[in-house]
Amino acid sequence: LMLASTSDLPDTETLANPKTDLATRIYTVDGVQLGSFYRENRADVRYSDLPESLVQALICTEDVRFRDHTGVDFKSLARAIIYLAKRGGGSTITQQLAKQLFTERYDRTGFFERAVLQKPKEWIIATRLERQYTKDEIIGLYLNRYDFLNQAVGIRSAAQVYFGKSVQSLEVHESAMLVGMLKNSALFNPLRRPELVVERRSTVMSQMAKYGVLPAEDLDSLNALSLGLRYQRVSHDEGPAPHFREKLRAEVGELLSDKADDGSFKVAKADGAPYDLYRDGLVIHTTLDSRLQAY
Repeated sequence: LMLASTSDLPDTETLANPKTDLATRIYTVDGVQLGSFYRENRADVRYSDLPESLVQALICTEDVRFRDHTGVDFKSLARAIIYLAKRGGGSTITQQLAKQLFTERYDRTGFFERAVLQKPKEWIIATRLERQYTKDEIIGLYLNRYDFLNQAVGIRSAAQVYFGKSVQSLEVHESAMLVGMLKNSALFNPLRRPELVVERRSTVMSQMAKYGVLPAEDLDSLNALSLGLRYQRVSHDEGPAPHFREKLRAEVGELLSDKADDGSFKVAKADGAPYDLYRDGLVIHTTLDSRLQAY
């Protein structure tokens, strides 16, 4: 812990404003999302927009004492050590967020660095995150940050890519599938291993029933449901009006790089810095009508 505390831990400002990339979203005049420009296809969602089934699935599966601990669940950690991680991995939701934001690079290092530096760093950062954010904010940050694969970064993109719907509209079994992917999205990829994903979804819903947030009598009918995927491939060059979007990209790029006589950007952030079309989460409203475009 002493070694980790003296190394490159994030300061308070970095904890308060973690660096993330947000996709720019393009909307038609009738309110339909036409496409996006991005480095990561990610758009944040507020905690208040998360369905209760999603939050409960997350807590019951990943960190049942989440509301009670201060970043590190020492009871779960002790159990993981005693049973060599066969009964829970010991990492809280807050620790997983700490890993996503600040210590992920240790996954690419040797065992010594992971054991000696990563875990102690996660503990320290997790406790600092708990002082910086509310429990609800931590859940929002975690779900907004997670990479669900297939260009679905964050829960909002995941709901759209896999089910073609908003986060608010997710049903219990859909929430359970996405939460199941949090264990390992590469392994539990619904496009590659649907049978394995169905099993993992069942495990998540069983946890929800175990902790009383899902009626046990509903399990059989829910487990019998197919995944119900409505996969929507996301790409810059796919979807309606590709020529329109390409023209839009060029015109907005010129607008964002346009400077006044004094050298300042005409369209700029509060500190005068230019906007990045691919990283700053802009929302662009256009004059195109999706209904006429369909015709």
